[in-house]
Amino acid sequence: MSNVLNDFLKSAKAGFTSDEETTVVIGNEAADLDSMASAVTYAYFLKNTGNAKNVVPLINIPLADFKLRTEAVFLFKEAGVDAGNLISVTDIDLDSLYSKGNMRLVLTDHNKIGAHQETFKDAVVAILDHHADDGEYPRNAETDIRPVGSACTLVAEKYLSEAPGSIDTSIGTLLLGTILLDTVNLDPDAGRVKDEDKKVAAALIEKTGLDGKKLFDTLQFEKFNVSSLGSYDLLRKDYKEWDLNGTMCGIGSVLMSATDWLKKDRDVIDSFEKFLKERKLDVLLAMNAFTQPEFTRNLVVYVPDQALRSRLIEFLEGAGLELEKIDGGDISKKEALDIYNQKNLGISRKKLQPLLKEFFSK
Repeated sequence: MSNVLNDFLKSAKAGFTSDEETTVVIGNEAADLDSMASAVTYAYFLKNTGNAKNVVPLINIPLADFKLRTEAVFLFKEAGVDAGNLISVTDIDLDSLYSKGNMRLVLTDHNKIGAHQETFKDAVVAILDHHADDGEYPRNAETDIRPVGSACTLVAEKYLSEAPGSIDTSIGTLLLGTILLDTVNLDPDAGRVKDEDKKVAAALIEKTGLDGKKLFDTLQFEKFNVSSLGSYDLLRKDYKEWDLNGTMCGIGSVLMSATDWLKKDRDVIDSFEKFLKERKLDVLLAMNAFTQPEFTRNLVVYVPDQALRSRLIEFLEGAGLELEKIDGGDISKKEALDIYNQKNLGISRKKLQPLLKEFFSK
């Protein structure tokens, strides 16, 4: 399918060489919809406006893992973007580009570069992000770090102020769909939406003629449609990890209840063990978020080291998450998992990570 984004992606991939200065636009390691959509649309903005010559947008996972992001699969297809044209971190030799001094790195949807890419930290030249500012980037980097609902809001602002005419249906669909999903359709009760999100969404709807509610409802359905995924894929579908003062911590965001998960897979602990060993983690958490019928959160904790586990459990139970123990039922090795209902719905992964960072710094 041919559109401006498909043409741009094909050209960027075919024209890449580590021998020329290249602006690499990349989202965070979880590679959620916001990370991928913001990277692709902002890279096109930079190229289209002449702000960068050679621009390559990267999704921060192998392309084979794209299928795990069910909402992204739907939205990119809805925007007319062929998933086969997307460029993955495994498609480009970033080490060679960096070693030759030709990398200019732009971060979207994160402001602290991932643990596995920290080598490139000094190549960061710009950041568009809506998370808490860690301040761990070069001083001369241009930054727009604000607590809006979506990184795509910041990208859309750039388009609307500098290149409004380049917002076609494809770009508008990616930006609008992502913003609506991130803000729960601009719902103030969800605690995510800001005035900037509302303003940008209204402008995108006016430009594209899209039905915002219909788009959101379909995205929401696809996001939670994880029935075909096994436990290992559920953990890695929306995953982030950090080196927290020498403790490697990974958190997967899982879109089903812990109870349903355990019923579906009695040997779920085997997937936790495999995942933790492969990623060389000390701590592996799953934060479950689902609606049955009201929005609910669960927390699953897996830490093989008993001393570390005891310390972490004591911290988590007193960290304001309002945790209530859930029995693991008849799953195998259930003593290896601590499973909770999380009554404080306001603490998402984005808010738990700074708490864990402070805990592991003590």
